[in-house]
Amino acid sequence: MDAVGSSVRRSPVQQRSVERVNQMLDAAAALLDEGGYDALSTRAVAARAEVPIGSIYRFFRDKRGLADALARRNLERFLARIERRLTGAADWPDMVDLVVDEYVEMKRTVPGFAVIDFGENRAVSESLATHLADRLLPGRFLPGTADDPVPPRAGADVPGTSPASTDARKPPPADEGDLNRTLLIAVEAADALLKLAFRESPGGDPAYIAETKRLLRAYLERALPH
Repeated sequence: MDAVGSSVRRSPVQQRSVERVNQMLDAAAALLDEGGYDALSTRAVAARAEVPIGSIYRFFRDKRGLADALARRNLERFLARIERRLTGAADWPDMVDLVVDEYVEMKRTVPGFAVIDFGENRAVSESLATHLADRLLPGRFLPGTADDPVPPRAGADVPGTSPASTDARKPPPADEGDLNRTLLIAVEAADALLKLAFRESPGGDPAYIAETKRLLRAYLERALPH
């Protein structure tokens, strides 16, 4: 969502403004469901939301700004929803299933989500890294600063270990950048497969959704430390 800063004029502060902006975004989402991205325009949103066109331009430069703001709202709501779901998750494989299930549920039920979900996948992966770091790497997510040194990599000269006794295929993510990269790869793969699932069936083909979970589990099993 790199363009958010350039296409959104301002963020609402007062409660009344927040409600007005959400009203506009709800109208934008409804238009997306009815006619896709081509149906979205500032004039159409103003008419659907029953607000003056000047109210639209107070917060958004153009339809791209509306789309960016809707994507950002979708991501915020997705993260809030998975936080609630993950409360009872036993381990990270369960988290994978829950995250995919929540995305699929939003794809099926949230207005406009089928056309515009989150925007840029990098924003999704970085947000997931922030929210899931402690769960994915309990006690091992280290920033690599002088105060929090990164542990030795697999195969390093550590008393009681040797290259033969460590699995070099599973290097632990050393810092935030490594975890972001791992999750970006996972998000890109899931995005492609879930798009295929919804092309195959309007509600998402269950077989492709199951394969998405299986692929993510296999990749993260290899990429995350144990």
